[in-house]
Amino acid sequence: MTTPVLDVQGLAYAYPDGHQALFGVDLHVHAGERVALLGPNGAGKTTLVLHLNGILTAGVGSVTVSGLPVAKQHLPEIRRRVGIVFQDPDDQLFMGTVRADVGFGPANLGLSGAALDTRVMDALEKVGMADYADRPPHHLSFGQRRRVAVATVLAMEPEILVLDEPSSNLDPASRRELADILRSLDVTVLMVTHDLPYALELCPRSVVLSDGHVVADGATYDVLTDDLLMRANRLELPFGFDPRTIDRASLPSYGPRTSDTLPG
Repeated sequence: MTTPVLDVQGLAYAYPDGHQALFGVDLHVHAGERVALLGPNGAGKTTLVLHLNGILTAGVGSVTVSGLPVAKQHLPEIRRRVGIVFQDPDDQLFMGTVRADVGFGPANLGLSGAALDTRVMDALEKVGMADYADRPPHHLSFGQRRRVAVATVLAMEPEILVLDEPSSNLDPASRRELADILRSLDVTVLMVTHDLPYALELCPRSVVLSDGHVVADGATYDVLTDDLLMRANRLELPFGFDPRTIDRASLPSYGPRTSDTLPG
């Protein structure tokens, strides 16, 4: 197995008020994987994600991205390598046009002129929003704004794309369109979600976090069909959805991604 692109070892963190959010978390993600991070509210998922690009700093333990420690002296490069798409796209869209929003990060890295425009349009093409480059973001639908938010991160050419509840507040068509986009991207994905069918559809592997501990790490299908694990960690499938009724061979393969289908 190759060296993990994301390597979290023994990560523990307590907030200033004394609340211990993480207890010795280990997480190893390899290039090309799509991994769902599951768990009930208050499990520590957001705290973990905020350590991945240095918004929070480990109290104990370490986080490295492609061998580079997440530390103050490396933060500009870490934040290029680890792109976080927040749940509310309006947290990331603040310029007058879609083009300006997507170009903001690369421009701050010194990209300009034709090179910057190419980077922007490539990112927008990947999310199907190239035709909206000169539109104000606030004129777009919620689903379109979420896709533009993804493009703002892709324009930085990250190694890891971290998505916080990417399917929330999307209508069924927008949800499907975003799934198609995420499947098409050649990037490592860590997806924080309560949408368990979405996790099963997109992520071969799931990690379950509960009370600041990793309590499960394996194939998403196995996690979602482990009734004891699900009940113990307040994970509930939507009414009428049963993973056991799905042909497992139709699901994305478990392990570093080379194909989205298991061998027949």
